[in-house]
Amino acid sequence: MIVPPNHSRRDFLLQAGGGFGAIACRGLLNSTGVAGESVSQPHFAPRARRVIYLFMHGGPSQVDLFDPKPALQKHAGEPLPDSVGEVMTRRKVATNPLLPAIKPFRKYGESGLEVSDFLPEIAQCADELCVLRSCHGDSVNHPQSVYQMNTGSILMGKPSLGSWVSYGLGTENRDLPAFVVMPDQGSGIKGGPPAWGSGFLPATYQGTVVRPGANPILHLTPPTGMTSARQRHILDFAQQQNREHLLQRERDSELEARIESYELAFRMQSTAPEVTDISEESESTQRLYGIDQKETREFGIRCLLARRMAERGVRFIQLYSGDTNGWDAHKDVAENHGHYCRATDRPVAGLLKDLRQRGLLDDTLVIWGGEFGRMPMSEQGTGRDHNPWGYTVWLAGGGVKGGMAFGSTDEFGLRAAENPVHVHDLHATILHLLGFDHTALTYFHNGRDQRLTDVEGNVVTQILA
Repeated sequence: MIVPPNHSRRDFLLQAGGGFGAIACRGLLNSTGVAGESVSQPHFAPRARRVIYLFMHGGPSQVDLFDPKPALQKHAGEPLPDSVGEVMTRRKVATNPLLPAIKPFRKYGESGLEVSDFLPEIAQCADELCVLRSCHGDSVNHPQSVYQMNTGSILMGKPSLGSWVSYGLGTENRDLPAFVVMPDQGSGIKGGPPAWGSGFLPATYQGTVVRPGANPILHLTPPTGMTSARQRHILDFAQQQNREHLLQRERDSELEARIESYELAFRMQSTAPEVTDISEESESTQRLYGIDQKETREFGIRCLLARRMAERGVRFIQLYSGDTNGWDAHKDVAENHGHYCRATDRPVAGLLKDLRQRGLLDDTLVIWGGEFGRMPMSEQGTGRDHNPWGYTVWLAGGGVKGGMAFGSTDEFGLRAAENPVHVHDLHATILHLLGFDHTALTYFHNGRDQRLTDVEGNVVTQILA
């Protein structure tokens, strides 16, 4: 029997012998924690086994946090020189005066890496940080830039980085999702759920949302009076009907995802409550994350949950800081960044320290960054506008060199100048650290093999440990 090129291995099994092969195949896949379509094994030995992505939604200011610019301080209040601003965009902000860094920078650790006084706790972890000061993207707007940082494209509907990772690696724990997303407790992010969607990948690879509060995963608790045996019986009947329905439908990714999600939800009923219960953590650990303080409690809990999920086999965990506006400091950088830095500084530093002392940091890649940075010029006197041409993302653990800065923006922090790192390069590097050649991790869609980095991207080999 010849399998049509647009059919999966599962399609072939479903059509052969009434699908008896699919039953065995599915059982084998589930036993190893890999469900859904056929997935790849790493192409080479990975340096990282999992990712924790700390997404600072709204656009944190690189020149106020991790990219010190003496020239910006020296020429504060002056217009941006024509030689630097000649390729500015239609936003016409080149005539706005330069705004100096809000707080001073200091050198930390044996590396002498410079970090702003906005982040005194993260600064103590300077020797763990690999700071990419020359990142750049392709859109000045929030939704498109959120999509690009998460999916590699400014267009909605492409698979997210977390989906690609779970597609490639699966999960190490069959009772938990491979890809978990923890949004802020506010009103969501600009661009919304497509930022962690599976795009054209099978729907089973989209992120599972864990919400703040007493009910982190919706509809997980069984109704009162429902026994496990009775629930299993009902689920088996529903799954039998769903699979018979699936036999008559060609490559229905949504239905396949629903079948898998029912099974995963049933298994999670016993596992997830233990994962999300932090009461067993010591007081010292909870203090480390700032859970004992009002300002840091919410983000601290999510960082602690990220560590608990990482050590239980979740492959990709993404935390968002900032709701609809977040770090979008158009009006007042000092007020805006003061609030978000206070809320995240201790939890992030606590996460790095906790991962290190538990022996998890070496094979856990931690990523910190937003969808873009901020302008060196002022907006409304004390704010800054969007800047996708030169901004900072830092990495830690997971096979990268610590205590270093790579690349640079120009003397005022406007554009990537030395060793520029495009979003595609960043994604190629992340996949490399997870053991994948980014040009070979593909999925056939719309007549060609699609990939996270499209037809671009180079691994930033200089930062590899």
